[in-house]
Parts: sequence; C-alpha cells; structure tokens
Amino acid sequence: MLYNYRDRLRVEDEESLNKNNERSELTKCCNNPSFKQKGGEIVCINCGIVIGENLVENERRAYSMEEIEKRRRTEPRWREFGPRTMLSNSKKDSNGKLIGARGKTLFSRLSKIQNSLVSSIERNFWEAKPKLKILCSKMNIPEYIKETAWKIYTMVAKKRLTMGRSIEGFVCAALYSAIRIHEFPRLLEEVCEISMTPRRTVHKSLGLIVREILPVMGLKYNPIRAEHLIFKFCNDLGLSMKTQKKALHILIKASRNGLFRSGKDPKGLAGSAIYMAAKKTKDHKTQTEISETAKITEVTLRSRIKDIENKI
Repeated sequence: MLYNYRDRLRVEDEESLNKNNERSELTKCCNNPSFKQKGGEIVCINCGIVIGENLVENERRAYSMEEIEKRRRTEPRWREFGPRTMLSNSKKDSNGKLIGARGKTLFSRLSKIQNSLVSSIERNFWEAKPKLKILCSKMNIPEYIKETAWKIYTMVAKKRLTMGRSIEGFVCAALYSAIRIHEFPRLLEEVCEISMTPRRTVHKSLGLIVREILPVMGLKYNPIRAEHLIFKFCNDLGLSMKTQKKALHILIKASRNGLFRSGKDPKGLAGSAIYMAAKKTKDHKTQTEISETAKITEVTLRSRIKDIENKI
C-alpha cells in the first residue's frame, strides 16, 4: 500500500499512459480515423470500430441553450401514449456532420407538424400520468389499484370533465375512488395531505366521478367501513394482534346489539373500539394518540365510546 501521495500520483500516471498506449494500438482501424463519443462508447465514425467505453462523470452546469444541447446525453425517444418518435433539436445528423440550413428548416417544420397532431387529451395525459405515479409511490398503492385509477381518469378525460377544472383534483379523486372500489384501507385525508390538494377540490371531482363515470364503467363505489380501519389504525399505533382482534370483536358485538352506525364517521367507531380494547389488553394508549392517528377529535372519540358501551 502506498502512503506517499507523490508515489500514488506517479503510479496513476503510469497506468494512464499504459492505457493510452494500448488504445493507440487499437485505434489503427482505418487510414483516416475519426473518433467520437456515442452512447457511452468511443467509436470511429469512418469504419465503425468501438475503441473503448466512456464512463459518465458528474454533470456540468449549463448556462445557455447551446451548452444545454451540447452537454445533453439522454433524450426521450418514446412515450406511453401519443407519437412515439420525438424529433430532437440536434444540429448534427447520425454521422456527426452539421445539418445545413435547408435541413434545419425541414426538420423544424416536421417537428411543428408533429406537435400539431397531438390532441388535447394526450397533453392532459402527459401531465396527469406522472402525478398519479408519484402519488401512488408515496402512498405505497398496489399496482392493480393504480391501473383502476388510470382507467377511471382516462374515462374522465375522454368525457372532457377536466375542462375548466383541476387536473390534480381529478387525479386524487380517481385514485381514491379506485381505493374505495377495491376496499383498500386508505383515507381521503391522506390522499389530500400527500398530494397537497384542497379537500374541497377533491370532493367536487369525486362527486362527478361517482355520478357520471363509475356507473358507465360498471364499478361500485364501496363506502369505507370501520372494520377495515381497525387493522390500519392498530398497525399505525403499534398494537398487538390480540388488541386488534379484541377491538374487532367489540365492534361486531355492538353492531349486533343494535348500534346505530348510519351517519356516523367510521373513523370514530374504529378509534373508540381500539381504545376500549387497548384498556382491556393493557396496551396503554391515550385518547390523544388514538384521535391523532384516526384524524378525529377527542370529543368524537369519547361520544362513540359511550355509544358502544351502552350497546355492549
């Protein structure tokens, strides 16, 4: 192991010289060699021989359009919808030669014609699909729910319900309606909080989807149930499986004894059952912790506890 900095630099210089000598022997490919970096490799343009690899280094900052075009290494060549081929603004052809003025005019006109063929629905999709993808990844939504949400949003865009309305609101509403169709334990407050979209906007979009889209697609919007939320809240609070089963048993018993659940928030019923079960199994959780997890007030929690105790 070399401890001297100068010796290490000298060894590195010798290694680089040896590599350059080996490369110079390989570069004897044709009478007029012309090398260029293409796709991470060093290629001779005249004969096509690959000399070596070009490793990607740190990005350099660009301050003008010329520097951006010069330092760009990747570019989208296809999309999931719309025109697959993207006409780039490169000033050189595939052989590395400069394109003349006539060729630039031709390609600029072709790119304008291609962009004019893109419909408003496709532009809408280009904006909505990444937002839905990011939202699903943040919330850990399964793939089958994501596909259902995209189908719902596609129908929304085709019926032009997004005209004059928020795309973010319809993306959140489509995702939440897919969550309710598959009865996945997620709350509307979580969707609004993660997407940073006002709840009022999502409510309006959700109403349009439930009235006009889901009946056409033959899908059923299932209301959220307290039984599904019990396991979600218990996992968030770190409670044992014994407490979860006890809370579910308490809620089922109260419902059989005539608990009136119509018009009551299922989050309050689930939180009150968890609090009562936690007291019996000695998993100590305060009312504040349960109300913050269930996103309800402590007053609502105490009133629902009284309703369940009266029926048990």
